[in-house]
Formats: sequence, structure tokens, C-alpha cells
Amino acid sequence: MPFPIIATMLCAASMSAGWNAVIKGAGNKLFMTILMTGGAGVVAVLVLPFLRQPAAASWPFIAASAACSVVYYAVVAKAYHAADLSQTFPLMRGTAPLLVALTSRWALGERLSAGAWLGVGLISLGIVFLAASSLRRQAAGVGFALGNAVVIACYTLIDGLGVRRSGAPAAYCLWVYALTALPLVAWAFTARRAAFSRYVAERPILGLAGGCVGIAIYATTLWAMTVAPVAVVAALRETSILFATAISALVLRERVGARRLAMVCAIAFGAMVLRLD
Repeated sequence: MPFPIIATMLCAASMSAGWNAVIKGAGNKLFMTILMTGGAGVVAVLVLPFLRQPAAASWPFIAASAACSVVYYAVVAKAYHAADLSQTFPLMRGTAPLLVALTSRWALGERLSAGAWLGVGLISLGIVFLAASSLRRQAAGVGFALGNAVVIACYTLIDGLGVRRSGAPAAYCLWVYALTALPLVAWAFTARRAAFSRYVAERPILGLAGGCVGIAIYATTLWAMTVAPVAVVAALRETSILFATAISALVLRERVGARRLAMVCAIAFGAMVLRLD
């Protein structure tokens, strides 16, 4: 795979790890998730009028992707309430690319080479084993993480099909964010109006900044899906665990032992295999 694609996806992976660490470190994880998603929605609404709009054939995919994203963000907040970032994030994000790889030929008509299968397998299995120690002591978090892995795989396949039909990847990305933010923000202002209003008023810049980062991550991933196999892009995106592990240990002060470090090395080797394929 060309190095620029890998470098771009690794950059997106690092931003994804930081975005999730902000949510994990927040006192109210659901409010923080909605705040940053709402910030992305505001940016999307402001920018969309100036962009070429997606083709009609992509709109069912935009709607389906937005619906999956609403579920994803709600479950993310639940998972981070129930377990450590270094446990839930790897399991949630690591299982998804393996599911995508197993279904991409049927859903997208993509055939992976033996080298690509090796790289995807190393990344996915390394991440899953990295989180295996949480099965007993953080069972609730594991349940949320596995459920969200299915959601991630679904919207990855949907986006792989939709963005290629859109003819306008940037607008596709922004419409998904706008439609995702709408029900989440509407719920927050309806069900928790006073508390959420105070939360937003205290962190307006963080909301917009987090929204811009979220859009950058998503837009980068969608672009990569137009020039590379979706399963490979999904695997590279989830190398964010490398960065999440560092953040877990250095910033959140979670325990990261030798086993986790060994699995991180397996993930890194998987990324190298994809580079050489």
C-alpha cells in the first residue's frame, strides 16, 4: 500500500485515540460525547452550503451511517463509564476491522491478498488479546465494547459503499455528522436541558475543537476508502490503540503491563505488513 495512505491513516488514528481519551477523562462522558458531536454538527452546517453535494445514490447510505453513528456514540459513553480506556477501546476498535475483513468480499466485492489478510489479522487479534484480561473484572465494559464493534463494522461497510457513490466525500462526511448530531443534541436539550446548557456554556471551544477533530478523522477515513480496500483502511484506522495505550499509561495513569506492550508490538508489526503488501 502507498506510504501516503498509511501515514494519513496513522495520523487519523492518533487523533482518534486523543478524541476518545477526552471522553474517557470527562466527568460526564455522555455530555462530552454529545458536546463534541454537536460541535461537529455546527461546523458541518456552516460548511455544507459551499460544497458540492453528494449524489442521490449515496443518500440512503448517509442516513444509515448517521443512524449507526448515533448508536455508536451512545454506547461509547456507556462503555467508558463501565471500564478503562485501555480495555474497552482496544476490544471495541480491534474486533471491528476483523468483522469488516470477513464480510468485505460479500458486501463490497473486495478480495484481499494473503499479505493484507496477515496484516489485518495481526492488528485485529493483537488488539483483541490486548483487552482479554478485562473479561472477568470489567464484564459490563466488555459487553458494551463488543456490541459497539458490530456497530463500527456496520457503518464502516455502509460508508465504504456510500462514499464511493457520493462523488463528494467531504460533503458525505459532513452530512453524516450533521444528521448524527441532530438527534443527540435534541435529546440532551429535551431530557437534560438545564444541565446540558450549563455544560455547553462552560466548554464551547472544546466542543468546536473536538468536532473539528472528529470531522478530520472521519473525512480522512472516507477518503482512504475511495483509494484502498475498506478492510485494510479499517485495520489501519484501529492502530489508534498504539496511541490510546500510551495515553492510558502516561495521561490517565492506567496500568499497562508487559502483556499489553507485547500485543501493541503485534499491532505495529501488522501495520508494517500492510505497508509492505
